[in-house]
Formats: sequence, structure tokens, C-alpha cells
Amino acid sequence: MAPPRDPDDRRPDPDALLALAGPGRRGRLKVFLGASPGVGKTYAMLQGARRLKADGIDVVIGLVETHGRAETAALTADLEILPRRIVDHGGRAIAEFDLDSALARRPKLIVVDELAHTNAPDSRHPKRWQDVDELLDAGIDVWTALNIQHLESLKDVVGRITGVTVRETVPDTVLQEADDVVLVDITPDELIERLRDGKVYMADTARRAIDNFFTPGNLTALRELALRRTADRVDDQMVEILRQKAIEGPWGSSERLMVLIGGGPESERLVRRTASLATALNAGFVALHAERPGADEADPGRAKATTEALRLAESLGAETARIAVRDFVEDVLRYARRENVTQIVVGRSARSTVARLLRRSPADRLIRRSREIGVTVVADEEAHVGTPLWRAGLSDPRHLGRETLVAAVAVAGAVGVGEALTHFLKLPNLSMVFLTAVLFAAARTGTRAAVIAAFLSFFAYNFFFIPPLYTFTIAEPHELLALVVFLIVAVMTGSLAGRVREQSRQAWQRAEASQALSSFTSKLSAAADVDGVAEATVAHAHRALGGRALLLLPRDGDLELQAAWPPDEGLDTAEISAARWAFEKAEVAGWRTGTLPKARFQFRPLVTPRGVVGVIGFEPPDQAAPLPADLDRSLAAIVEQAAIALDRSLLFGEAVKAAALQENEAVRDALLASLSHDLRTPLATITGAVTTLSELGEAMTPAARRELLGSIEQEAARLNRFVANLIDMSRIESGAVKIKRDWVDVADAIRTAVGRADKVYPAESTTVSLAPDLPFVRGDAQLLEQVLFNLLDNAHKYGGERGVAVHARQQGPEIVISVTDEGPGVKPADLDRIFEKFFRAGRADGRKPGTGLGLSICRGLVAAMGGTIKAESPAVRRRGTRIVVRLPAAEVPADTGVATGARA
Repeated sequence: MAPPRDPDDRRPDPDALLALAGPGRRGRLKVFLGASPGVGKTYAMLQGARRLKADGIDVVIGLVETHGRAETAALTADLEILPRRIVDHGGRAIAEFDLDSALARRPKLIVVDELAHTNAPDSRHPKRWQDVDELLDAGIDVWTALNIQHLESLKDVVGRITGVTVRETVPDTVLQEADDVVLVDITPDELIERLRDGKVYMADTARRAIDNFFTPGNLTALRELALRRTADRVDDQMVEILRQKAIEGPWGSSERLMVLIGGGPESERLVRRTASLATALNAGFVALHAERPGADEADPGRAKATTEALRLAESLGAETARIAVRDFVEDVLRYARRENVTQIVVGRSARSTVARLLRRSPADRLIRRSREIGVTVVADEEAHVGTPLWRAGLSDPRHLGRETLVAAVAVAGAVGVGEALTHFLKLPNLSMVFLTAVLFAAARTGTRAAVIAAFLSFFAYNFFFIPPLYTFTIAEPHELLALVVFLIVAVMTGSLAGRVREQSRQAWQRAEASQALSSFTSKLSAAADVDGVAEATVAHAHRALGGRALLLLPRDGDLELQAAWPPDEGLDTAEISAARWAFEKAEVAGWRTGTLPKARFQFRPLVTPRGVVGVIGFEPPDQAAPLPADLDRSLAAIVEQAAIALDRSLLFGEAVKAAALQENEAVRDALLASLSHDLRTPLATITGAVTTLSELGEAMTPAARRELLGSIEQEAARLNRFVANLIDMSRIESGAVKIKRDWVDVADAIRTAVGRADKVYPAESTTVSLAPDLPFVRGDAQLLEQVLFNLLDNAHKYGGERGVAVHARQQGPEIVISVTDEGPGVKPADLDRIFEKFFRAGRADGRKPGTGLGLSICRGLVAAMGGTIKAESPAVRRRGTRIVVRLPAAEVPADTGVATGARA
């Protein structure tokens, strides 16, 4: 148990502080909300934009609709207006908001009018509010305008009030997440007066509007909705302030609603009603679809309606879930208690008197057994919650003809068998024969065929085997009773047999899906690398969904197609954009989504605890219909398993790289040991020469003494170079190298470096070729000389027997210096590695001269002077190595006193 909290220890709510910090990473959204058109939202928005422009804020108009109002148009005169994007739709040019231009312009604030607008087909987003959301993600502040009737949860309410169907809507979450909401309000009388004065619409349009939509009653009701929604928003902001300032409550427990979604047309109305209730209560809500076995598979219409309703709920900010139920009420209540639901919203279906007498409705049973959970019943004559279990499988008319034929054949066979039996035997009752026909029809085609066979058997049994024969008249009362009992038993038995068949078929389908998923998981486990995982994923997705599948992975800052099935599948520009959106936003994009819904493919991100590792795309088997629930579940499993497998493969690759780095460290340790040997070698030579001179100097000839002194000088210089290289490398890695910014004569630096190299390698030739009038560079003359000497030293060690060539010339704004040898060259794989510390390519005889630091030092010093260095091999006659240094040329001002001119 947690210890009691100190009353004086009042800390701000962490979630509230995070919400306060959130806008810094995203643009701010300001919504000008009105009860109806004509209240002055755009006018107020433009007035505010002009004030900010006068204060020096970068304000741009992305799109404003003036509707011919001169006063509104005048406010745009001094503001920058982005050109619109022209879209050809059905031979008609449509001017749309240009999202890409706005992102490229990237102002501090952009004004985008009419938030609920539907974009032209083939736009990146179907709705303008989604364009605004992308602008906010890019860090751009947005001002926009919205009428209250365009909120999704109020669509039905406004329709009942005004009699007008609202076709363009905005999810309530857009308004809830807005940073500022400004209510632009005038009284109904003032608005009607503006209409009559022609300040809203043209004269003819205004008269029609006053007679229809703009009535005092409609305007008053819409005004109340706008005021209530704004008040709710203000209340939310006040709560956030109290939490941020740690002002304590009391805080009551929050409400949590749950709406039950069936498969009927009323589902979307229930979702909107629940969203409205949740907003009024400042509560979250869950949309639940309780699936009875076989109901959705047997009726595609129900499945489609359910999917659309769940998608609407998600757009309104709800959590969505599907559960399989055996006892509808008990399983729904169990889920509600687990999710801490306080109220359940359910529709009441229209039921006959007999049905009400035989069994309570689902809503009645929920009310009776819910106890601590409240139940809100939304009455609608067309509404129904779920489908009674006995109707499962009976609503699909596509196979009715075949089922009727099977039932008729089965009953005809029963009649034939009965006639044969009565011809040879005297049987008192043949009902078992017809019952067998009913069971046969149930086993072959299902419940509906069994019910049809039961009724056909009822009439056939009466006609052929109950006296008087070949009539539908029944002579004896007990025969009538037996026939009625037979019909009841046949219907019940056939229904149960048909249900068993359906359950068996579904169990087989689930087993097949489980087997396929198990096989897929095994293949993923066996895949050794990313390519294997990608191939297994797209192949299984293709088999499971029946359409084309592909997988894209990030590489070099962009998405690349890693695998596809069929293998020749490609993507167009819109589909690539949808895939990038799914990867960058970790959201589903493409077909039947809010982003590029016209694309052939739907793209789903592969999300892992480390982030999005890739994107899987699939082409649905039917572009016109939503993805069936079973396929959607299969796809979700594929995405989850593929994400885990890819993450595992990537981690394995990183582990291999880490092992390689560890191995490199071991190699470097060995090279350092070798380096210590290289340092001791010149010391030993110097020590031996000094000892010889001290002991035998008087007895030695002058030539012998000069030779020993030359050895001492040569080895001391070699030792000095080793130590200097180590010091330079240490300075470069620690960032202690201080680069002077003097005017450096490249030709002089080259000559000095060549002179040093000639002293070290007197037996080897160096050819120098310098272009005339080489410009100066800004840098450090001593360090540039060191770079050039290291390059010459390296060239003589690895290929100097054939001579070394130095060239310098101007190429555009750069000075290009190259040092070329004619040695054995460098392997292509080692061209970049030769600039690494301690890397030594070695000679043909296997010896590795030097410390492996010279070229690494060159790279660090050249980079510090703003240049680049690279190696090329082969260089001359298919052999040799060329090291190319590029430094930016500098113009010497006339008043510096630095001499310029030709250099030989």
C-alpha cells in the first residue's frame, strides 16, 4: 500500500506538464468556430492575421474563400497569398489548397479557410483537416475556420434540427486538440439581417437560405451547440491549468463509455451519439463489436457495416475492439468491467410481440444484469443490436437457389425410399426417413437448406403417406399432431445440424489459418537475414490475402523495395508517398485510409519497441469493398510477426558489427604492439652507432665515422617522424589541432615537402608538375607541408622504386593535389580503409612498413582545413595508387601585400 501523501507536497500533474510542453514540438492550431455561415469567422481570422503581420510575424494566406464579399476580400490586400493548385476533375478545373507549396514556403503562420472541405480526387489527403494536420506536424502554426454543424458527432443532431444532411465533417478530436478556439458569434436576428443586406450570399441565394436553413429556430439551436462546445473546451483548458499548477480537487473518477456496434445501418448513428455523450461528459469511449460465430462470415453486408462503424469510431477518438462471444450479455459485461466502463450505449431493436414474449432483447438483458454499470438505450425503429443466434447464416441470399435444390433433391429421395419401403413392408411411420433427408440437407449446405427441407418434408409426408393419400387433407387428429411434432423436431434438428456444420467449417478455417501462421513463424525463425525475412513475409501475405504484397525497408535515408510477390511488382509516385507516410508517421496509409486513399496498395508500418523498421504493403482482393474481418486479423498477425523477425535480424546484424568492432580493437592492440617494435628498431640502431663511436671512434677511419653518424641522423629522423605522427594523431582525435588561417602558397608547400622526402629517400626519384598561377589557399602552411610529406613518404614506401609523381592544378573553385606511385596498388575494398588508424596494406612480400598512422593523420588535417582526400587505384598503367587532395581556393585581396603571380 502506498504511503499517504503529504498535503503540502502538491506536485503538478506529469501528464498535464507533458501536454504543456507538447506544442513546442508541433505547430499551434487556432480554430475560429461559428454557429453557421455568415457570422464573420473568416473576417475575424483575417483581421487577426493583419495585426500579426503588422507586428512583424511571417503570415501567409494558404487559402481563403471570400464568397464574393468585398469587405472580406479587402482584408487580404496586404497579405501574401500562396497560388492554388489547379486540378483537372472530369474536364473541370478545380483550384485547391497547395500543401506542398505551403510546406516549402514554411511561414510562421498560415491561414487555411474551410477546415471541413473535401479535397479533389487524387490529392494526398481526402480532407483539408488532414492537410492542416501535416502542416502542424511540420511545426507551422495554422489558423482555420469551422462551422459547428461540420463536427462528426453532431452530424445527426444537426440533420434532425435543420432537415439538411451534412456531407462534409471533421472529427471531434481536431477541435479537442486545438490549442485555441475562438467563438465568433452574433444573434440570429443580426445574421438574418446580414443575409437580407447581401453581406453573406447573393440576393436570390439569400432569400432561399432565409426560407430554409437560416430560420430563427435553426440558428438558435446551432448557436446553442456552438456555445456548449466552446464552453466544454474552456472547461478542459481550466482543468489542465489546475493540474499544471498542482491545485488539488476533489477529482471525481472519470466516466468511460462503451458503444455496442452491430452490423446494421444504425451503427454509425450509435457511434456519433456516443461521441456526443462522451464529449458532454468529458469522457473517453470504446466501440465494441461482439462477434457471434459465423455471423459476419455469412453476411458480407454486416461485416462491411461493422468495419465502417469501427473506422468512424476511430476517427472520433475512440478505442475499438472485436470479441467473440458465446453468451452475448455475459461476455460483453465481462469486457466492460475489465476496461473500467461506466456506461454502455446500446440500440433497441424493433421486435414483434411474440419475440418480446419469448425472450428479452439484448438491451433488456444488459439492463437487468449490468448492476454497477449504467446502460443508455438509444431507441430507433430501425436499430438492432447484433443478430439472433438462430438467424446466423440465414441472411445471405446468394446461395438460396442451390440450397433449395439440395433440399428438394433430399426430400424427393426420401419420398422414393418411402415408396419402396411401403411396397415391401407395412410400416406405421416413415418420419425417420424424412428426418434423414433434413439432416442430409443440413450436412451438405447448412441451416437454411435444413429448414427448407423440413417444410418440404412436412408437405411431402402428408401428401404421399398420410391417408387420404395424394391430398393435403388429414383424416385423423392424431396424424395431424404427429405431423406438427415432426415439423418442429425437423426444424430444430436441421438447425442444430446446420449450426454444427458451420462451426465445423469455421473451426477448420481457424485451424488452417493457425497452421499457415505457424508455418510462417517457422520460416521467419529459420530466416538468417533481412532478405530471408522479407521474402517469407511477402510470400505469406500473398497467399493469405490473395493479392500482391511487398515490403519496403529504409536505406540511405529513403525507403527501398526489399521484396515483392509477384517479384516484378513496382510502385508509382503516389504509392511511394503513402509508404513514406506510413513509415514516418507510424500510421496506416494508402487504400481506404485518410492518406492517399486512391492508391492501389495499403501500407502498414512494422512497429517495434525501437521504432518503425519497415513498411508492408498489400493490394486488397477487392478494391471496392473493405477488407473482411478475418483477413484483417490475418494481416495484423503477419505485420506483428514480420516486425518482430525484422527487428531480430537487424539486432543480429548490429551484433555482428559490434563483434567486428571488437575484433578491430584486438587487431589495433596487436598493431600497437608492433608499433612499439618499430620504435625500438631505430633506437637500437642509434644506440649501437653511438656505442661504436664512443669505444672505437679514434681507431675508425673518417669514412666509417661519417657512415655511423649518417645512420644516427637517419634513424633519429625516422624516430622523430614516428613520435610526431603519434602526437598529431592524438591531437586530431582530441580536437586540439589549431588550424591557422593564413595565406598558403601551395607550390612552396609542395617543394618543401618534396625536398624533405628527397633527403629521406635519396635513391628514389620524385617528379613535380605544377600548373602556373596556382591560387593560394587559406590554412596552415606547416600542416599542409606535413600532409604532403606523409603522402610522399607513403608513396615511396609502397611503390617508390618506380618513382613518385606530384601534380597540382586548379579545378573550378578547388586546388587539386595528387601524389601517384607505380606500386602494386590497393585492393578496391581497402580504398577507404587505408585512411583508418593503424591500417597497413603491406607490400607484395608481406612486410608492413610504417605505423599505419600517416594517411589517417592526413585525412584529419585536410578535413580541418576544409578539404577532402581520397584514394584511387589503379592509377597508372593498371597499377599504382593515387592520393587526391582537394582544398578550396582563396582569392587574395589586393591590400594584403601577399605576392601573387606565376610559380615555376
